[in-house]
Amino acid sequence: MDQAAGGSPQDAGTPPTCYRHPDRAAGVRCTRCERPICPDCMIDASVGFQCPECVRGGSGTGHPPAANRPRTLAGGSVVADPRLLTKILLGINVAVFIAVHAWPSLLNDMVLIGRWPPAPFAPTEGVAQGEWYRMVTSVFTHEEIWHIAFNMLSLWWLGGPLEAALGRARYLALYLVSGLAGSALTYLLASPTTATLGASGAVYGLFGATAVLMRRLNQDMRPVIALLVINLIFTFSPGTNIAWQAHVGGLVAGVVIGYGMVHAPRERRALVQYGICALVLMVSLALTLLRTGQLT
Repeated sequence: MDQAAGGSPQDAGTPPTCYRHPDRAAGVRCTRCERPICPDCMIDASVGFQCPECVRGGSGTGHPPAANRPRTLAGGSVVADPRLLTKILLGINVAVFIAVHAWPSLLNDMVLIGRWPPAPFAPTEGVAQGEWYRMVTSVFTHEEIWHIAFNMLSLWWLGGPLEAALGRARYLALYLVSGLAGSALTYLLASPTTATLGASGAVYGLFGATAVLMRRLNQDMRPVIALLVINLIFTFSPGTNIAWQAHVGGLVAGVVIGYGMVHAPRERRALVQYGICALVLMVSLALTLLRTGQLT
């Protein structure tokens, strides 16, 4: 016998009933507290549906019990500003963009480059020479106004709903690991003397995770798939001078991490979610070590 969230026992296989109306079948679960709710109790939210108590703040007191404390779809904490981290990431990108234009020499120290200039010339610099920080700094660096404008618009459009659905910690892990995966594939496959930069790897990770999330919520995926296809066509178009490796690496990482985030079993959700992030990070590190061995 299982105890329903509303307090009444239910036989195995019996559809759950609404915790506020035990005589009615529940269609979905609240995306915050995950208790089953009927159509009359479903309040449309930015991601999925919420119950009336979670919308009001919990039992009229503003402090729901710990067991029923509002949680995001992926198990993160519900916060007052679900876009705060997206705003911070956007601000960091803009700040770096301003800095590299105020001090042009800074750009050369932040882009992703395997080895430059080619041996036997000296001095050499790049990831192969131990400047691994470039794998991270390049994700926050842009040179052209159109480049940062496109990436930041995509970050704002995709990041807000994802941050609300995953929670801040999981969303940050998705963004950073996707960006590093994009850098790792670029480092592995691109010419070691080609400098690359931009948040595209991280943004494509958000694309991938958004598609997984929309599939999980049974929402219409056609808009995001259409936008993704358009971007991929543009990525692989001749003469665009785009590091497609970063796009593909970030996209694959985003799909894998996003799937783990929204499909992890509740009883060991955090372990599975962060374990998948660690796995993708380890693969990225292995690719980086492999390429470094080839260039040194």
